[in-house]
Amino acid sequence: MSDQLGLAGCVAIALGGMIGGGIYAVLGVVAGIARGATWVGFVLAGVVAACAAYSYHVLNARGDSGGGSVSFVQRSLGNDTLAGVVGWTLLFGYVGSMAMYASAFAEFALTFRGVPESIAGVPLRPAVAVGAVALFVALNLAGTRTTGSVEEGLVAVKVGVLVAFGVGGLAYAFGVPESGLTLGAGRLGSTDPVVAAAISFVAFQGWQLLFYDQESIADAVETIRRAVSVSIPVAVAVYVLVAVVTVSLAPEALRNNPHVALGQAASTMLSEVGLGSAGFAVISASALFSTGSAINATLFSAAHFAKRLLGGDLLSDRLGDADADGVPERTVVVLGTLTAAFAAWGSLGAVTSFASLAFVVVFGAVSALAFHERESADAHPLPPAVGAVGALGFAPLMLWNLYTREPETFWMVLVLGVGAVAVELLYFEREALSEELAEAESAVTSLR
Repeated sequence: MSDQLGLAGCVAIALGGMIGGGIYAVLGVVAGIARGATWVGFVLAGVVAACAAYSYHVLNARGDSGGGSVSFVQRSLGNDTLAGVVGWTLLFGYVGSMAMYASAFAEFALTFRGVPESIAGVPLRPAVAVGAVALFVALNLAGTRTTGSVEEGLVAVKVGVLVAFGVGGLAYAFGVPESGLTLGAGRLGSTDPVVAAAISFVAFQGWQLLFYDQESIADAVETIRRAVSVSIPVAVAVYVLVAVVTVSLAPEALRNNPHVALGQAASTMLSEVGLGSAGFAVISASALFSTGSAINATLFSAAHFAKRLLGGDLLSDRLGDADADGVPERTVVVLGTLTAAFAAWGSLGAVTSFASLAFVVVFGAVSALAFHERESADAHPLPPAVGAVGALGFAPLMLWNLYTREPETFWMVLVLGVGAVAVELLYFEREALSEELAEAESAVTSLR
């Protein structure tokens, strides 16, 4: 029992998954849409995430659910094809999340003095993003894993830096009246905060990783429930604090270079004491540390989740060995290769939207399942209903935002989504399709 994670370790993992790289990766994208009302977007996303978490809890309390959402679907509906589609969608979401973290890692790496934006006319950002992914693939292949106690320390540092930034920013805003605090009252009546909530939803997905490693958690069902109940409100509070300060102190940076606006806001408030450059450097270093840590943790968890899918014949054994000790090496390489491709190809906004879309679909589906099973699961109907309507309602909003703001990205995401679903259905219905083809061939032969 001493080797199992307790409440503190679980809170650290959940918070680390949400706050680790999310705030650095999505803040600029979300602020570009909602501006002063960015904080409202984070609150709305947090509420929907909390309702989805309630749905996970009530389904998890019904029995062995080591596979999380995949197990929920298999146990409640008995449909392996649907369970496999859910599993694959989550894997796509994890790949998108890691690509998002890698893109943010590269953006901040290029802000340091002496680091060029290009070499011989070739942009350096994609190379840095791919290099970051390759580094953490190598670490996972070497068997590196952050223990619960170390993760607690890492999260304490990451959260501490952001809270210090937020509190310091509020003190600066009140001490320098002309700076002012922007709360975006003029945008509250628009759809911008809701669209921002949809896109920022990916920043609230880290808590569900706890459901895939329950054998290593003491009193898993209750400990996970308490850990998630603590971590989501804390994450929302940190996001709101950081968003208000950044939007207020670095509006120009959000317009011109949104991905490093957090560092610019730190530079603005510390310039009063001659430490502007130091403030930017601290935030940038923290961003590198946090996004790198997020890549590593997500890759590890995604590979273990994929191993579960392999064991249930929901993934081809060409992608890994379900009987391997620890993380299947081939699975890590495949996930890393897909992540590197996304990180090199896509803009941060596009990758963020793709990852969020995958998670809102799965979280909405699980919430709908919990609402359907509310009587047998002894669940209050309101949270699952809010989770289902909120999450599934985010999906069309995200697609509409892409269509109107980034039509090329919209069509690319749509093609990728349709292609992914087609591949999933072809894989899971391969036996039925083979039988139908055989019957068709037999019929054609008999006609001859």
